[in-house]
Amino acid sequence: MRLILLGPPGAGKGTQAQRLVEKYGIPQLSTGDMLRAAVQAGTEVGKRAKAVMDAGELVSDAIVNAIVAERIDQADCAWGFILDGYPRTLVQADAVESMLSARRLTLDAVIELVVDDKALVGRIGKRAEEAKAAGLPVRKDDNPAVFEERLKEYYKKTSPLIGYYYAKGKLRGVDGMADIDAVTRQIEAVLTAATPVAAQGSAYGK
Repeated sequence: MRLILLGPPGAGKGTQAQRLVEKYGIPQLSTGDMLRAAVQAGTEVGKRAKAVMDAGELVSDAIVNAIVAERIDQADCAWGFILDGYPRTLVQADAVESMLSARRLTLDAVIELVVDDKALVGRIGKRAEEAKAAGLPVRKDDNPAVFEERLKEYYKKTSPLIGYYYAKGKLRGVDGMADIDAVTRQIEAVLTAATPVAAQGSAYGK
């Protein structure tokens, strides 16, 4: 089972990805984790990434794509994986298509967590107020102004992927504003329709 989770920051992708990891035994792949692992392992592409980061520069799409390609060849991805936070751009989406095609693999589904942006901003503001009231530090990501900037960045660079995957017949939307368990059930329904046998867990020894 090979999946991509789409949605703006705060949509709950990380929570749902972790539930999928626990249920199906496939890894959740995030670019940050993959970059750190490649650098620590000292792979060829990891060395290239380290040199760029040490110079204080942003890691290029070419390096990120190479790290993803290297990661999905590892044994724990044999039954599939969940891409969370990648691809972020149309260029990266094309790279995913190429790397999967080269391995004779395909995506089973691209699941978009559809959310109400204003409600998300309100939720973040409420969380920040509750933290302050409890005498706790407010996380940077819980600052409404910072969050709104992240939303703008998402809609500028990543939201075009919605049309990209819709045109390929891979996009499936779920109500990301529902409670966590309800979102999980919606995702399960999508996966059952996309990969009936795999979604029952039999392919993973569950």
